[in-house]
Amino acid sequence: MAELTSRERVRLALNHQQPDKVPIDFGAMRSTGINAIAYNKLKKHLGIQGGQTKVYDIFQQLAEPEEEVMKIMGADVIQLHRYEPAFGINISSWKQGKLADGSDCLYPHDFNPIENSNGDLDIVRGDTVIARMPKGGYYFDVVHHPYANVQTIDDIDKIPVPEITDVELSYLEQKAKELYEKTDYAILGSFGGNILEAGQTDWGYERFFMEMALNPDLIHYYLDRLTRAYLRDLEKYLNAVGKYIDVIQFGDDLGTQENAQISVKMYREMIKPYHSRQYRYVRNNFPDVKVFIHSCGAIYDLIPDLIDAGVEILNPVQLSARNMDAAQLKKEFGKHLTFWGGGISTQTTLTFGSIEEIRKEVEELMKIFSPGGGFVFTQIHNIQADISPEKVIEVYKTANRLRDKL
Repeated sequence: MAELTSRERVRLALNHQQPDKVPIDFGAMRSTGINAIAYNKLKKHLGIQGGQTKVYDIFQQLAEPEEEVMKIMGADVIQLHRYEPAFGINISSWKQGKLADGSDCLYPHDFNPIENSNGDLDIVRGDTVIARMPKGGYYFDVVHHPYANVQTIDDIDKIPVPEITDVELSYLEQKAKELYEKTDYAILGSFGGNILEAGQTDWGYERFFMEMALNPDLIHYYLDRLTRAYLRDLEKYLNAVGKYIDVIQFGDDLGTQENAQISVKMYREMIKPYHSRQYRYVRNNFPDVKVFIHSCGAIYDLIPDLIDAGVEILNPVQLSARNMDAAQLKKEFGKHLTFWGGGISTQTTLTFGSIEEIRKEVEELMKIFSPGGGFVFTQIHNIQADISPEKVIEVYKTANRLRDKL
């Protein structure tokens, strides 16, 4: 087979056809990306000078990979970001900043955290602290839950639901067109559409779980209202960029280390209807755009329902969670799902393993997931701040060595 462009390669894999080589994602997705501190160390190790690291996701402090690094890593995918990826802060302009280790970066211009009396960094909206990075920490935590005191449907109706703006739609269309015409990368459009996670964020974890069990009608009202807003935005979003993007990324962390966060029965009753409405909208109206969900954890029991709801791509494929065996996942679900991730465990091997152990795990997992397409290689979840550049390089050097042999 003649060498394909990155876009052609990814499209073949997503259609469960064997491409010329295994597609690779390096940093093009918000949950299988790279922390900006680790990214700066990687650039220094590679001898890359000039240009500064953009922290596009301030929530997780993720770096925007530069094309020079993407080429070294063999990347085939690039991300179309939301205009405000985190905490309502837009990424239309940048300013100088410092990361937690003191290294240089560029932050969004309107990112102005305030140090509180404990030395934490607070992100403040109006008079409300909405997120906090603890002193000595590396990430922001959500600390404000706007639905925490809701008791009735009327209380829900009093809280505004954000709507995608014309400013964002213009930004998205311009960026998507530019990425489509000026690169040959496959384009992953980051949308969101979280259901379970939205409830956990809006209500607080304990309150949301309690109300799902004890007051399901109230939660259905909230989720229906939320989903109608998502569908309104989804239509506008895809009308703007659907002709350019290859993948639309949704998210919902449904699993823990040992099991799903909720039972299959509760998933089917409380969450699946709202997943399905969004995913089926994409499948029915934009069939060339593949539906991608990010969900960590032990979600084996939920995978058939996710497929039924319309999911076509699963990320990050957390193999260290219970019952998430690579060979079993490929055998049972490989005809229906593309596995986007599953390349090496950041929770175990990448963090604690030797270079030889990293190499061995990448080789084993690529051999399991690659046959017949339906696989995009990347590590399982984000590369953390303390991961050495030597380890990162070994992951992608091994993947690139094997990618055209499988």
